[in-house]
Amino acid sequence: MNRKIINNRFFKNFFIYFLSLFIITTTFIPTFAFGPSSSNIYQGIDVSSWQGNIDFASVKNSGIEIVYIKSSEGSSYKDPYFEQNYKNAKANGLKVGFYHYVTARTVEQAKSQANFFASVISGKEPDCKLAMDFEVFGNLSVNQINEISKAFLETLINATNKEVLIYSNSYSARTIFSKELAIYPLWVANYGVSEPGGNDKWDTWVGWQYTSTGRVSGISGNVDRDRFTDGVFLSDVSAIPTPETPSVPEEDNRIIYTVKSGDTLSKIAREYGTTVNNIVSLNPSITNPNLIYPGEQLAIKTTISSIVYTVVKGDTLSQIALKYNTSVSKLVIQNNISNPNLIYPGQKIIISNGYIPSLCNECGKVLYTIKRGDTLSKIASEYDTTVNEIATLNNISNPDLIYAGSTIRVPNCKM
Repeated sequence: MNRKIINNRFFKNFFIYFLSLFIITTTFIPTFAFGPSSSNIYQGIDVSSWQGNIDFASVKNSGIEIVYIKSSEGSSYKDPYFEQNYKNAKANGLKVGFYHYVTARTVEQAKSQANFFASVISGKEPDCKLAMDFEVFGNLSVNQINEISKAFLETLINATNKEVLIYSNSYSARTIFSKELAIYPLWVANYGVSEPGGNDKWDTWVGWQYTSTGRVSGISGNVDRDRFTDGVFLSDVSAIPTPETPSVPEEDNRIIYTVKSGDTLSKIAREYGTTVNNIVSLNPSITNPNLIYPGEQLAIKTTISSIVYTVVKGDTLSQIALKYNTSVSKLVIQNNISNPNLIYPGQKIIISNGYIPSLCNECGKVLYTIKRGDTLSKIASEYDTTVNEIATLNNISNPDLIYAGSTIRVPNCKM
């Protein structure tokens, strides 16, 4: 056969193959056009108590135009820096928005939290749409997540007469939130990319949180950095109306706890000053109280409240723990402190004060404050118990590592 004919047939077949591949690829692999809702881009940040005291004059001078401020969480927690952040941001000419961290696990809780958010921000004059920050879902189904989100947003609109938006990471926006919620603008979080990832629900974004480790003059440490468009602004910037007093269930300081290896419900209940029954009632997914899994997320109603403490010269973790009725080990874990003996003036420490009664509710156990020179074996000998029993009761992973000033529970066999 003629070589020229063979070559022509080869190139013809080659062309047909790649043309077919191109058609199949562009037909069946979705591509999403996803960009800013307008060409006007505003530099922004979002802040909470984690940033401590902020010099908003310096923030403004650094080129920041919009600041979203955390106002609240759950149905009873108000960010301790909310009032001063709002006042100082406004005083320095920044455009202001508010966000609420949702912890609801039912539609009724979502409505309660929306009303609480409205009550916290009542009387304030935001410039930007009110934001729902719902990002930790525990064992909720996709349908439950969307029902809770819908209830929260609709209740918030009714309570404030203001427009709202959804804050979400790009994965949740793509895979969890429904098209029904895409009627609300999207503030998307997506780090380390040149532009946020698209989805088949939202065509555009009004906000893009592009890093959690930004640096801005006037703020000590990291801060979330954002880009916003005109779509983030409210059409009506009048004051938030004072809502009718909402019926708020006793849901104080509800937190989301991630189960660790070795955890039991009774152990978690002791740590947070609650009961196994209360934890089970808050988490319908628990069918067997004796069976929980590492990585599982549980809602817990606790008496814990958080403050931000700024270290001053001469402070030690032991002194701070004693002053705030907590333990060095808790401060180390909560703040990811690598060396408990090394803290410095100006450092900000999150302190969560837990449930520490004068005597344990469990008969035969007392609270003991560790003194300098103590060891678990010495304490065990004093109370006629064992090192293993103390370590197990207090979840101490290394019995040779305890801190002066820490408060532990000790089985007291002499009682």
